[in-house]
Amino acid sequence: MDDPGLGLGSIDQLQAKLAEQGYICDRALGTSAYLSLRLQRPLLLEGEAGVGKTAVGTALASALGRELIRLQCYEGLDIGHAVYEWDYRRQVLEIQLMGSRERADRQKAAGLLFRREFLLERPLLRAIEHPGPPPVLLIDELDRADVEFEGYLLELLSEFQVTIPELGTIRASDPPIVVITSNRTRELHDALKRRCLYCWIDYPDFEKELSIVEAKVPEARGALGEEATAFVQELRQAELYKTAGVSETLDWVAALVALDEGRLAPERIDETLGILLKNQDDIRAVRGDPVRAMLDRARHRGVRSSHAGKRPVWP
Repeated sequence: MDDPGLGLGSIDQLQAKLAEQGYICDRALGTSAYLSLRLQRPLLLEGEAGVGKTAVGTALASALGRELIRLQCYEGLDIGHAVYEWDYRRQVLEIQLMGSRERADRQKAAGLLFRREFLLERPLLRAIEHPGPPPVLLIDELDRADVEFEGYLLELLSEFQVTIPELGTIRASDPPIVVITSNRTRELHDALKRRCLYCWIDYPDFEKELSIVEAKVPEARGALGEEATAFVQELRQAELYKTAGVSETLDWVAALVALDEGRLAPERIDETLGILLKNQDDIRAVRGDPVRAMLDRARHRGVRSSHAGKRPVWP
């Protein structure tokens, strides 16, 4: 099987390369990403917001030494913003210049106006025509785009080509590495899923999240990182409108480091809940006694881990 300049001989090598970029990748995700690269198939990642889906694309680009081309999806996204559009201002200027010359026939004028030099490349076309090693194309939060745009992607993901009526079909000489993310605010169509390899990214367990914290916020190694991680694990068990993701954990731990905290205190947790939770009702629901109860359970979690022969959470 071809290895298109990836320099990867195994899943372990890919996981190690991602770890060098600070992305802690479990075996399931590592396998899906590795097969996506080797089979040249898009990788579709779904999961709750904040679990690290977007970071897979950025870490892959850095690990492989490829350019990252990102398309951030949103409601109303159209071909003009995602694929290409014509440079209207330059076309108007060209029309004015033509008008000052001898009168040209309409067919010739159309040919002059829709030349390649007037074409503005957007992320999808840039990824198709990228010179050199194929880039990583990150199509982020596709579930936020309209169903019509999702349908447009089918041609690109099947044949890695884009059709421009005035110029014809443009094909990729080497397909880009495609990573698609979705927070499942709506269900993606089966036709798109069939073109992809799929992986669900869940909230990490304690050991994995602690490894992420230690990799991203090395100043928090030791008691603070362990306590904070265990507390977030307990916080995710509460019935909340919006659960804290890994990105919130990292922001919170970084804030605790900035405040020169060595250990967690209930009062400090209450003061900084707005970093973990982005909903006022959620903050009201856990502030005070619930925070103290969760912190106690987190500390008991550390004792149980120590007795089970795992890394003790606190000395």
